[in-house]
Amino acid sequence: MAEKLEDLNLPLTVVTRIVKEALPEGVSISKEARTGLAKAASVFVLYVTSAATNIVKNKKKKALTGQDVLDAMKDIEFDRFVEPLSEALEQYKLAASARKSGAGKKKDEEDGETVDLE
Repeated sequence: MAEKLEDLNLPLTVVTRIVKEALPEGVSISKEARTGLAKAASVFVLYVTSAATNIVKNKKKKALTGQDVLDAMKDIEFDRFVEPLSEALEQYKLAASARKSGAGKKKDEEDGETVDLE
């Protein structure tokens, strides 16, 4: 667990990059606003994590999954984000699977064999 409250904050540089990508061309954001958004994002992440953890405990599971996060979003009444998050989770799973397949293929090539893992 985090030793200090500040350890729970999302990195300001990451939040700044996300915010800048979302803003229209030519619009800037003050340092005060970036800091506020970073703290708000950190609180939101902790809130969703807490809700997802409660779901996991109620199901008597040990591992928190992406589906638990989606269920938590519904529980805390952020339903409108569930569909885009589901799509993002699916894309992440596909990308992770592709990376894993690529790593397996590369390993086999290093061993002198070419094996298609699909």
